[in-house]
Amino acid sequence: MAERYPTLILFGATGDLAYRMLFPSLYHLMLDGLLPDDMLIMGSGRTPMDDAAFRQELSGKLAEHLKKDRFDDAAVERFLQMVRYCPVSVGEGQDFHTLAELVADRKDRGISVYMSTPPSLFAPVVQGLAAAGLAGDTVRIAMEKPIGKDLSSSRAVNDAVNAVFDEARVFRVDHYLGKETVQNLLVLRFGNTLFEPLWNANAIDHVQITVAETVGLEGRVSYYDGVGALKDMVQNHLLQLLALVAMEAPASTGSTAVRDEKVKVLRSLRKMSAEDVSRLSVRGQYRAGAVGGEAVPGYAEELGDKSGTETFVALKAHIDNWRWAGVPFYLRTGKRMAERKSEIYIQFKPVPHSIFDRATGALESNAMVINVQPKENIQVLFMAKQPSLDRDGLKLREVPLDVSLSSESSGTRRRIAYERLLLDFIEGDNTLFVRRDEVEAAWTWIDSIHDAWVQAGQDVKQYMAGSWGPDSSVAMIERGGASWHE
Repeated sequence: MAERYPTLILFGATGDLAYRMLFPSLYHLMLDGLLPDDMLIMGSGRTPMDDAAFRQELSGKLAEHLKKDRFDDAAVERFLQMVRYCPVSVGEGQDFHTLAELVADRKDRGISVYMSTPPSLFAPVVQGLAAAGLAGDTVRIAMEKPIGKDLSSSRAVNDAVNAVFDEARVFRVDHYLGKETVQNLLVLRFGNTLFEPLWNANAIDHVQITVAETVGLEGRVSYYDGVGALKDMVQNHLLQLLALVAMEAPASTGSTAVRDEKVKVLRSLRKMSAEDVSRLSVRGQYRAGAVGGEAVPGYAEELGDKSGTETFVALKAHIDNWRWAGVPFYLRTGKRMAERKSEIYIQFKPVPHSIFDRATGALESNAMVINVQPKENIQVLFMAKQPSLDRDGLKLREVPLDVSLSSESSGTRRRIAYERLLLDFIEGDNTLFVRRDEVEAAWTWIDSIHDAWVQAGQDVKQYMAGSWGPDSSVAMIERGGASWHE
């Protein structure tokens, strides 16, 4: 097992993600006795303030974001004593030296540096750390996605980081990998003889992966416009889910073995060309509508200008390998959708011949639904007989076998995904973090789609906020003989 480091430096400590997710996760880890007794959390941001002022602000944010049954005045005070603050402005070398001096006596025991900052600051922060001596064998670093905006910029970021930190000490964060259901994919597939023999082109007709959001821009105007759903969501969240669904069995659950298999899947994705991208993809942008019964403006109104950026994308992907030959993977994500959900839908092939010729009710193909959020459960849909005397033939019905992970784990608190990721980072376990070659393999495929859109002049289709996206996304999947699971 890698060595546990008792010092965490958190850049972006005054940002929304830090207050909403990172600090509450660290507080929960402390409550459960999972942090070192002498843990130091050094917050850093551009705002000048001293330790006392930052602790006071953080106390208010914890009261706002923690559940009432988890907030305890004495525990919060104990947590705040672990926290210090050092203002750092990127480009101000002296600020980094001041930071280094504050943790100098702890460096030999290991320092974890977490960057919850805009991607444009990754390289400057790393260079500042190196100049101040906060690098070397006892320092590891974590970066929030996205890593770049295309393959070229991703390589530039990775080169800058790897010039200071070797790959084994770089942890690229995709918070979806910290979700319990996502981790359960490995156990579901490789811990049950019931499923793995059927997990291939012989038995599976197609796979759908949907990540739907009900929110709009949510204060991300400066970042989102010009980036869009393909680069913001498909490149990381959806492709990570696809890789876990489609990967071959790794030799072990070790980080190298698991990530090697994920990279093979991403490298096997068939690239799109300008000739076929209109058949295999749909771009959309929400217009004014209603979500959850409340009227919401369109993307252009939120932005304050017209834009060609997509807020929705649907793709028909193919994995060119032996296991998945001929099996389409339908990917869909969008903002201002009908409901918030992240789900993997596995549609199995029909039985080769139906013996129920006098049956009432259609003989449906089996399916599996893996819900990632907001609820976490795995549901298998299978056929059963309706209770009756069957004088007019058998009456068939589809029956769900539902395994609710929350009820099966009753008595165990459902953890924030960041709790697992932060603990793994502090302990040096990089299994649930994204390796450089994974990021670049994903960008290679994403760039092929974006370039094909440009060459084909593919425009965005308008869809009403509160719907499931443009009608053309329905047409795309129906051309393959399937329909979206909603």
